[in-house]
Amino acid sequence: MIGAQSGQKIGLKNGKVEAMETKGSAELTTQAREVLKILQRARFEQALLRVFDEASTEREDGASPTIESCSPAVLEEIALEVALGAAALIRRRRGELADEHGHVGVVGTKTSEVDPVTEVDQASEKLIVEQLLQRVPGSRVLGEEGGLSSEHSAPGEVLWIVDPIDGTVNFLYGVPAYAVSIAAVVDGQPVAGVVVDVTAREAYVAHAGGPARRLKSDGAGADLLRVEPAELEVETGKASCNASDKALGKALIATGFSYLAEDRRRQAELLTRLLPKVRDIRRIGSAALDLCRVASGEVDAYFEHGLGPWDHAAGCLIAARAGAISVAPDYDVTKEAKALVLAVKPGVARELAELLVE
Repeated sequence: MIGAQSGQKIGLKNGKVEAMETKGSAELTTQAREVLKILQRARFEQALLRVFDEASTEREDGASPTIESCSPAVLEEIALEVALGAAALIRRRRGELADEHGHVGVVGTKTSEVDPVTEVDQASEKLIVEQLLQRVPGSRVLGEEGGLSSEHSAPGEVLWIVDPIDGTVNFLYGVPAYAVSIAAVVDGQPVAGVVVDVTAREAYVAHAGGPARRLKSDGAGADLLRVEPAELEVETGKASCNASDKALGKALIATGFSYLAEDRRRQAELLTRLLPKVRDIRRIGSAALDLCRVASGEVDAYFEHGLGPWDHAAGCLIAARAGAISVAPDYDVTKEAKALVLAVKPGVARELAELLVE
């Protein structure tokens, strides 16, 4: 039954990209450091980026020192229970609200006329916020729909980052690819993440120092998620550079698109450079689920520019704990910064990063 906190950050300072070690950061793997160097050389980012992987999220000392018994494992458990409750609410309300075509109505929009909000988004977030604050007194919540539950912050507090329905357009149309995403962050470091696939009734979970898992709703237990490096899949006896190029050519890459027309134009231009050099592109419509599909091996990488923190906070940690290399901006960076979010399996990380910063 379904029952890293650290890395390195980079950003622009005095016209150049500089590396900044995060408090308590562990050593990144060689390939993660290569990605870090590529991003350091690039000057396209105006927001701080965090590069992290399994090694740099290995320690479990990211628990809140101000809230008793809030270890990363406990925070994962709390997030899972709350996310499952929200997923049940979403399924019930969709059944009540869907019309004869299976569509759900819209109550408002956000960044553009094609970026919708439904009453179920709002109800899901209300439920999540109430339960998280009740379960962990003294914590705060950053939700996609309602923003911060409190402007007051304190060192060591737990900040929950919540997307009540990631993939709202899919939810509207009845496309079975939308999720509840909840991450726990302490002092800017992700320590627990949960993504619940609402229609599949599966949960992807991880915490700092713990394994990434996929939990089944049918009582079949949990699948351990491991990202298999691309090098293991290429023919032996080849030069390493040729092997890397061949691995990228066989890579299945997921991505997403902005709701703003001008951003979509730039994203389309990037795809014209990328598509001839990879196996194929997938666009599923939920960043949180795409990141989890990197963790499960269903895709080899996911990237997108211009996500909000609620889109990537949980999924990037889950992918990293499964063995992927993750890149994400700090959690106070908004969509308007158009920062890069990336999760990629080792073996194609360097080549894909080079393409994304050209």
